[in-house]
Amino acid sequence: MELLQGILGLYAQRADWFAGLLQAHIGLALTAIAMSGMIGLLTGIWIAEHPRIAPPVMGVCNVLYTIPAISLLGILIPFSGIGNKTAVIALTVYGIMPMVHNTYVGLDPDILEAARGMGSTGTQALFRVKLPMAAGVILAGVRNMVVMTISVAGIASFVGAGGLGVAVYRGITIYDPAMTAAGSILIALLAIVCDLALGALERYFKKRGS
Repeated sequence: MELLQGILGLYAQRADWFAGLLQAHIGLALTAIAMSGMIGLLTGIWIAEHPRIAPPVMGVCNVLYTIPAISLLGILIPFSGIGNKTAVIALTVYGIMPMVHNTYVGLDPDILEAARGMGSTGTQALFRVKLPMAAGVILAGVRNMVVMTISVAGIASFVGAGGLGVAVYRGITIYDPAMTAAGSILIALLAIVCDLALGALERYFKKRGS
């Protein structure tokens, strides 16, 4: 009860500060989401069109995905310094894997061959047949990527980036459990809201596709 009162008190007393951190967190996450979404989608389409190169590309993505977030941030610091730039690069690397995987799985080559057999060009088959039919699977990858990016962005403050991780980091350094919990709760709520919204969109496309 005392911890809850402390958290609510912080929200009331420092509402503007938390609002600024939330805005910075969303901006940081959105930048990484846009970059990893674009790179992952294009890479997934590319390897779906060229199946022979899919195994090595997926292997590289899997290796990058297994690197702990804090280790990846540490590896990047000598090259990109500290701050939002390093955080965005790390978050983008993490977000690429689910996008590549789901795009590749969703783009069934048999459907493309059937569309081509009906007289469609490769580009027409891709944009009129394959991508619409794969929308549900691709959105599942987007959903995983968005939730993961929002969550991992919480440790970006350890390399000088902004966002709600600043509250978590500050709470840890000054041993303030209420501050740590306040930042963590907002990160979790933001991830949950995005997950629910994208989940509803994913179900809509799957229902429409069926």
